[in-house]
Amino acid sequence: MKSFKKVLHYRTETRRAFLNITADVRNVLRESGIMEGLCLVNAMHITASVFINDDERGLHQDFEHWLEKLAPEKPHSQYRHNGYEDNADAHLKRQIMGREVVVAITNGDLDFGTWEQIFYGEFDGMRDKRVLVKIIGE
Repeated sequence: MKSFKKVLHYRTETRRAFLNITADVRNVLRESGIMEGLCLVNAMHITASVFINDDERGLHQDFEHWLEKLAPEKPHSQYRHNGYEDNADAHLKRQIMGREVVVAITNGDLDFGTWEQIFYGEFDGMRDKRVLVKIIGE
């Protein structure tokens, strides 16, 4: 069994964003040479997430609206965490959207269902962030 690790770097121009990182993960998979196994994709920051869903703009707008209703950014004073960075809402949004995904690898490709894509969700952006891709298999 082989193991392969690569860290991807992202920096969004807005505080919140959803980036389709499927092509980046596929490139890492090709680089690994692994044909059968599992691929972990993990947001390495507590104010960002990785999740699988459809790449459809309206859905992403729905996510933004839904998350803002569940954990509104303002007023910052509503949160006990806030003080230094005023990003408590970003921690809550990450908790809702998830930390990582695991995707099966079959015949050298990510084994997705119809419409599935991997997304990086940023909730406290405009700074450098990392995503870990760890692949194990043969």
